[in-house]
Amino acid sequence: MLNKINNRSIYGDILSLSLSENSRIAYEKGWLVFSEYCVSNNIDPLCASQDDVADFFLFLSLVPRSANSKIKQGKPLSLSTLTLYKSAIANKFNEAGIVSPTRSPKVNSVLKGVARFRGEPPRRVKALRDYQILIMLEHCGETLIGLRDAAILALGFAGALRRSEICGLRLSDIEIIPPVDRWDTKKMFITIRKSKTDQFGKSHRIAVPEGRRIKPIDKLQEWISASGIKHGYLFQTMNRCGIVKGNPLHHSDIPRLVKKYARAVGIDPKDVSGHSLRAGFITSAAIHNARIDKIMEITRHTNPSTVIRYIRDADIFRDHAGENFL
Repeated sequence: MLNKINNRSIYGDILSLSLSENSRIAYEKGWLVFSEYCVSNNIDPLCASQDDVADFFLFLSLVPRSANSKIKQGKPLSLSTLTLYKSAIANKFNEAGIVSPTRSPKVNSVLKGVARFRGEPPRRVKALRDYQILIMLEHCGETLIGLRDAAILALGFAGALRRSEICGLRLSDIEIIPPVDRWDTKKMFITIRKSKTDQFGKSHRIAVPEGRRIKPIDKLQEWISASGIKHGYLFQTMNRCGIVKGNPLHHSDIPRLVKKYARAVGIDPKDVSGHSLRAGFITSAAIHNARIDKIMEITRHTNPSTVIRYIRDADIFRDHAGENFL
């Protein structure tokens, strides 16, 4: 007969693996904000009622962010952040084996009311088109950091990669196939071992051609050769002297990098993020008449409607109904 596991430490470690690292960090922040609100109102966070949670969301949605260390001053929190905090609270209650008050109709009604009251459209970042990526690459320069950044921009775009996927790539995940004859070109396979939609590491293999303009394989080989990386993470941090340190970039480094080069080519950094590379590939592929199934092979979307939204945006002025009479 199997014995019951009494080691709470092991149980906690296993339970924590149910969330990705990024989700865990976000949930910890959300729970901390909720806990501070409860303490300031003499409420035990794990004893909070549905009314307490509803009041918490109403407070955050209407009151500008306070001056404490956890919630910066400015506009009230966005609806997406409130939804994230709701998930964080629910997760903490579930871990404690307590029915979460976030499941109550009152909490859901408050969030729906906030959404209608604000009438905010969901924020959508600008998709960086192929020609914009090409101009951004020209601004990377020939320094070691510039070569690394060029490889990130080119590969992130060509593989329609998420920022966490870019940071998680290892040298062993890259397979470059040389041309077999003079009419052939280089090809590359990228293995994505874990991603937002593949938390259990089943992995995906993406095919990336060399291309004629952006040339992601060339950019990647230039970075690998110049950096001297023989193993470990593909894109690593560097010190001020330009020495590779062996540590992976953090996922927050990718949007900063994209914004840096967007600014250099005259694009408002507020309009772009790390997702602009992935969105840009989909949009550019649609404009160049790529088939939706071939786009989904690269993006690894399982729902065509998500890809169709990008295609619709890219194609909205083509054969417009009013083109011939407006």
